[in-house]
Amino acid sequence: MKQQEKRWYERAPHAVALLFFIFILVSVLSYVIPAGSFERVVVDGRSRVVPGSYHTLPSSPISVMDMFRAMPLGFKAASEIIFIVIAGGVMFGMIERTKTLENAVGTLVRKLGLRQRHMIVVIVTMVFGFLGIAVGYENNIALVQIAAVVSLAIGGDLILAAGISVAAMTIGFGLSPINPYTVGTGHKIAELPMFSGAGLRAVLCGLALVGCAVYNVRYLRRLESQKTSLGAGLDEDGFALSQGLQTYRITRGNYLVLLCFFVGLAVILYGVFSHKWYINELSAIFLMVTLAVGLVSRYSANEISRIVLEGVGSAAPGAFMVGFATTIKVLMEMSNIGDTISYHLAELLQGLPLYASAIGMAVSQGVINLFIPSGSGQALATLPVMIPVGEVLGLTRQTSILAFQVGDGLFNLINPTLGGLIAMLSLCRVPLDRWLRFIFPLFLLCLAMAGVVLVLAVAVGY
Repeated sequence: MKQQEKRWYERAPHAVALLFFIFILVSVLSYVIPAGSFERVVVDGRSRVVPGSYHTLPSSPISVMDMFRAMPLGFKAASEIIFIVIAGGVMFGMIERTKTLENAVGTLVRKLGLRQRHMIVVIVTMVFGFLGIAVGYENNIALVQIAAVVSLAIGGDLILAAGISVAAMTIGFGLSPINPYTVGTGHKIAELPMFSGAGLRAVLCGLALVGCAVYNVRYLRRLESQKTSLGAGLDEDGFALSQGLQTYRITRGNYLVLLCFFVGLAVILYGVFSHKWYINELSAIFLMVTLAVGLVSRYSANEISRIVLEGVGSAAPGAFMVGFATTIKVLMEMSNIGDTISYHLAELLQGLPLYASAIGMAVSQGVINLFIPSGSGQALATLPVMIPVGEVLGLTRQTSILAFQVGDGLFNLINPTLGGLIAMLSLCRVPLDRWLRFIFPLFLLCLAMAGVVLVLAVAVGY
């Protein structure tokens, strides 16, 4: 019998192999790229680069021992994100065991009707995009698995689930006109009014989210026509509806579980906006919701314990990927080549024409984002260098910050070293290699939109 030929995505390297390749590449680059550093000063409690202070350092190439020692150091550095992945997996596992989410989504789809599936995709994409704009990134991690249940209920797959949640939140957060980590930090460094120029940023963000919604609907149409699915073979256990739509009803117990979840979500939103809560506080609320759901569902201590350990098991692969991705950042710090890359990219920009320099700045920030995945960290490390370079080229400070936001925000869609992205994909059970195949056309579309907006910004002296 002739062996069935593998599909194209089945021939792609596994996500662990992709990250290991980058891991090796950074180690090799430490022997090629000179070590260097900018001087830094502390302003408002945060380290900021001093423009013009770049200097070379003694070479510090990565040895074989250092390369593998970076792994436990990477997991240590990413411990907060690793734990929130585990806490989110445990909470979802408890909610999933009660069948609350399945019943709620099944009831919603039954009432709306499968004929409205495309509208559901558009609405859910926009809702997740708004959450990215207004609430943040990792703050929404617990909601990703809801998208998985919705996607499967309307005939989609786990890739579509990531498209309507992870892609929308990444675009919304990355291009948010009120992003405090990128735009806010940039405006402080550039000494511009906080969140000034929000109108043009809002237009770009809105266009990109509309493009994301259309892209997701187009993918669903492809699934409906029974063409090849990128989600074929992915583990849908616990996400897929187990019975016909007409049988779904929300029980009294389900309402109690939903109450626990939404109260927890409300507390998180209050804490984020009023007390600047971040990952550790969110993890704590996830654990509280887990316990509350177990108690209102009248599970015994032994049942709760078993469900918790099952949730840990389901979240473990994603938690591992987060730590592995952070290892690359540790290697960059050990070899001292991150500032060298930033310095030489800034030098390259000075030879470009005016319009090309704005796009070049966005692309260079995207490259740097691979090595400094933190938005605020990248702003503090690069904008003190890039803003003066932009002024020499004839770019306004506002345009330089917009270029930075485009490079940081959109390149997050394909950034394998971004812990939040890896964490959310893992909760959707979507491997990085398949995600990159799915998202790359949308990434190029959004990048083209951003290029047009950047050219417009230069033309009008934004």
